[in-house]
Amino acid sequence: MKDERGLYYHPYPQNPKTRMYVRRQTDDIYFRLWNADDPDLWKEHEWVPYGAIRKATSMYKKGGDFDPSQAYDINVARALLEEEGL
Repeated sequence: MKDERGLYYHPYPQNPKTRMYVRRQTDDIYFRLWNADDPDLWKEHEWVPYGAIRKATSMYKKGGDFDPSQAYDINVARALLEEEGL
């Protein structure tokens, strides 16, 4: 999907108010989270390269409310970017 901020997907399909934006920059894919209920989130958090996300995910302990491998889905991001020819 695409809007004025760019390409995005819903990392949690049950919550359409949350979007994960993706873009390709240099040799990496970048992610940025947006939430309709928290407009400051977009301002407070910049684009994050997948390499940094992968490193942080290795430190993640399963069992919490947040699963980074679901939110930052590299396969979905690649598919979106390929669809757009990016």
